[in-house]
Amino acid sequence: MPKKRKYHFNHETLNYEPIIHTIGDYLKRGLVHLFSAFALGVVFFFVINALIDSPEEKILKNKLKQQGVQYEVLNKEIDEVQTVLADLRERDNNLYRVIFQADPPKLDSTYSLNSAYYKQLISKTNSEILVATTKKMDEVREQLYSQSKSYDEIVDLAKDYENRLNNIPAIQPVLNKDLTRVASGYGWRIHPVYHTSRFHSGMDFTAPEGTDVYATGNGKVALAEWKSGYGNCVEIDHGYGYLTLYGHLSKIMVRQGQTVLRGDIIGLIGSTGLSTGPHLHYEVHLNGNVMNPQNYYYLDLSPEEYDRMVQLSNNAGQAMD
Repeated sequence: MPKKRKYHFNHETLNYEPIIHTIGDYLKRGLVHLFSAFALGVVFFFVINALIDSPEEKILKNKLKQQGVQYEVLNKEIDEVQTVLADLRERDNNLYRVIFQADPPKLDSTYSLNSAYYKQLISKTNSEILVATTKKMDEVREQLYSQSKSYDEIVDLAKDYENRLNNIPAIQPVLNKDLTRVASGYGWRIHPVYHTSRFHSGMDFTAPEGTDVYATGNGKVALAEWKSGYGNCVEIDHGYGYLTLYGHLSKIMVRQGQTVLRGDIIGLIGSTGLSTGPHLHYEVHLNGNVMNPQNYYYLDLSPEEYDRMVQLSNNAGQAMD
């Protein structure tokens, strides 16, 4: 069957004329169809890729999902560790160090966070998650480092605690059986020579001349000689900031630099120096400050004896030196 011819209306001649296609027309039409098919294929390709993951993409997405879960678990574990560390630090500062009378630990600046390492992480895949997690872990490491150093110090304090207890002044320098009375205690008193009100920085124990005077704690003799106002005087450095003074002795029984133990006889009661009668003037110093000696007799006095000693030492009358 012959192919039907196509006509078009010529407005100039007002006649229908047959359409004649040239080779160029066929080429143009072919190119149009080819471009349309190519464009449609590209659109179809991108649509398919957007809707359906390739095997490689599926593997990557599964890995990312697993990493996200792992990071979430890791963050929870870090938060739990930080909570435990905070509790340990609280107990360290408010319990253990209170027991040992130690100051809170100073923050150690030798451990510093590696900021350069964080900058390198930013350029990597999942950088924000990696940086945040790494920072948290480094903070935990820093806390563990500081806390471990603090506990090392606590261990040293515990090892030294028995020695500290033995060194701190804790008994009367004169036995109760040898005392005639506690003449004057710590505080403002009338001076026996100048008859003016002066601060009495220790306690006076009256006893017969030649009565034994005992070291009130372990330590090293820092002074054993005549001292202005105190006469024959002994000073003992107990360490830990403590120093005791024993004045107006009739005889010194130790030498400077000698190590003494609590209960050792260090001298005999007398009335040397600025004194009005045989007695021992006793002082306790802590970190250079004069303390009330009545707070340092807890090892050898019963509650009743301690109460009686406090009442006598609070006597606001005349001192003996």
